[in-house]
Amino acid sequence: MNSDEGPGRNLSASGRRPATLLTHAGRDPHSFHGFVNPPVVRASTVLFASADEMKNRRTSRYSYGLTNTPTIEALNGAWTELEGAATTVLVPSGLAAVTVAILASVSAGEEILVPDNVYGPTRAFCNGTLKRLGIGTTFYDPMDLASLKEALKNGARAVFAEAPGSLTFEFPDLQEILDAAAAADAVTMIDNTWATPLIYRPIEHGFDLSIQASTKYVGGHADLMLGSISASEKMATRLMRTHRELGVQAGPDEIYLGLRGMRTMKVRLEQHERQALEVAKWVGERAQVKRLLHPAFPSCPGHENWRRFFGRSCGLFAFELDGDGAMAERFLDSLKLFGLGFSWGGFESLASYGELTEQRTVKPWTGGPVVRLHIGLEDIADQIADLEGAFAALAE
Repeated sequence: MNSDEGPGRNLSASGRRPATLLTHAGRDPHSFHGFVNPPVVRASTVLFASADEMKNRRTSRYSYGLTNTPTIEALNGAWTELEGAATTVLVPSGLAAVTVAILASVSAGEEILVPDNVYGPTRAFCNGTLKRLGIGTTFYDPMDLASLKEALKNGARAVFAEAPGSLTFEFPDLQEILDAAAAADAVTMIDNTWATPLIYRPIEHGFDLSIQASTKYVGGHADLMLGSISASEKMATRLMRTHRELGVQAGPDEIYLGLRGMRTMKVRLEQHERQALEVAKWVGERAQVKRLLHPAFPSCPGHENWRRFFGRSCGLFAFELDGDGAMAERFLDSLKLFGLGFSWGGFESLASYGELTEQRTVKPWTGGPVVRLHIGLEDIADQIADLEGAFAALAE
């Protein structure tokens, strides 16, 4: 499916479609002597023309390198338009995007609701820093929202969502989450890294904050650490103020790499998706696989929700082995083409072991070992051959 045909096909405010935005947004060649790409502005100090201008610097377009430069503006503007948001801020990593979004949304004495299958470092932040700051966290089952609704009735002020869930890829009913939060006037945010705004545009569907680990598909080349948070009108001022006060601006070279990667994100994402669907189908047919964990397949919990809200996918999925942890390690050690590493979204295929023992507290994982795969851009036949060799090693 073309990315302009799914649930996230909405046009931008300018009337441009996603592929056009990715190519042209954030660029103004004639402002920079005709050069196609905006320059990398490495700056701290900005000089003012007068004492009066310095005194009124808060109304200046540029007052200090931490807050704004032409390089920051380029990616901010492009990503805001792509998200259909009111504003965007940039941070040094995907985890920083999560933490800044949360800190912009809750205060001491308040409570945030977080899915039980959330990204592990997000859970660690909630159990560590948030707890130390006097902010409570209640983890909820994303596939049974009764506990979320009850906590909202009891005064929880913010709801975090992730779709699909980390490692095991359950897909929640996003509209039910939004409706419950709206009834309680709670702030809503979603880690939308798996989908990118090419598949799902959270702000347009009612979320207040859209979080992106730009390290992944925006960068696309396994050489970048970057994150973004886009906000609705409701949360724009609070997000920008928190971002400024924390001083966690992304660096100019990382922003430039994000801009460069963004230009080809659509074609790369479509290729990752196409290959991953083919590889996942093959994996799901292996005798040693107990269950395929890819939201585009009926075996994955929440498949119907995925069809309703996304209808498209990327290169990341997992599978549950019919065995034990030693079996999963033997499988991973037998791979030659797939690298063993964390992160994903780059051009290369990766595999990792889903460590779930400490990552589920509401509904402990009782299934077999989980192996996560990111399907890169190598030839599909070579990818399958490598996986076939690893599965064959399990029979030895």
